[in-house]
Amino acid sequence: MKKIHMAAVCSCLAVCTPSFAQSSVTLYGIIDTGLTYNTNVGGSHVYMMDDGISYGNRWGLKGHEDLGGGNYAVFVLESGFKVDTGRLNQGGALFGRQSYVGIGNNWGTLTLGNQYDFAWDFVSAFSPSLAGTGYGGHLGDVDRQEGDRLQNSVKFVSNAYHGLVLGGMYSFSNTPGNFRDGSSWGLGAQYKAGPFATGANYTRLNSPAGLAGVDPYAQFGITNMLGQTVATVNPATGVVTDLHSSTAFAIDSQAIFGIGASYSLGKLTVLGDFSNTTFKGFGQSSTMRVYEPGLEYQATAAVFLAAGYQYTTFEGYHWNQASFAAHYLLSSRTDVYAGVDWQRASNGAHAVIGYNFAPSSGATQTDVRIGLRHSF
Repeated sequence: MKKIHMAAVCSCLAVCTPSFAQSSVTLYGIIDTGLTYNTNVGGSHVYMMDDGISYGNRWGLKGHEDLGGGNYAVFVLESGFKVDTGRLNQGGALFGRQSYVGIGNNWGTLTLGNQYDFAWDFVSAFSPSLAGTGYGGHLGDVDRQEGDRLQNSVKFVSNAYHGLVLGGMYSFSNTPGNFRDGSSWGLGAQYKAGPFATGANYTRLNSPAGLAGVDPYAQFGITNMLGQTVATVNPATGVVTDLHSSTAFAIDSQAIFGIGASYSLGKLTVLGDFSNTTFKGFGQSSTMRVYEPGLEYQATAAVFLAAGYQYTTFEGYHWNQASFAAHYLLSSRTDVYAGVDWQRASNGAHAVIGYNFAPSSGATQTDVRIGLRHSF
């Protein structure tokens, strides 16, 4: 039998492989940390160092390879972490923020892996509260605008055509004998024309669990949902027992519609969004609606201001929330920021800003934050 030497194989590969335009791999990341004060977390105020708030801490690798003929390959591997402890976020996954590979051409890009859904891609930019401290996301993040992913997903996003971008994705349950539970799908669109921009998404989660699971008390500060008791309160001590702190509330489906728009008037941008999230389970259906207008102002090249107001309704409860923040750019990659978020819940609910703190013991909660963010 004729022996084939590795040197000859390598030489053949070097000669026989087609030569295309240069490929690239980029290392990037964001580090955000700061000091936070909260007036009421479970009945006590707290001073804390907290990180990954204005933007989630991350480091990642992204690559692009020209395949010729207008085709290309892409990949992203992105890891989330805590600066103050060094531990991994997203349940300890190495590349829990994003991990996908795909191919594209003049029509768009098809990717497979762990990826953001269209609430983040197409609508979150119209939330002025998220441009503030980062704490002031919508109640419980049930409309997924704070940046949530769909695992085991196939996603297609078109190239822009006269300012219009369309997308669709499907997430497999990967459960033998149960194609539905744990599966998800979504659609999205975005349009930009001069100073105007708008975006919309629809996402449906079937029997969500794990990172997508619902914990009604921790997310909304309520003790009943869909006719079920989800938390109990000791009448003598006021101590709350969350019945779903470790096991997700078993809903049949979660359907999310979101839409937002913005219009720039020189340095001032007027923007806002609306989301409608419907939960079904136990033979019942309930809908959470969030209405959010706001303003962003680029005062100078270095100074950016943001203000947002939210009004949320759900199962007879309502929440009012206001957010304000100022960012000062020390350079193109480093900025310092300060801001405040305030929320008041109606009677019977405990205030909880975004999904970032444990609920207050009462109807109000306020956070104040000073932070530093660096990107590379």
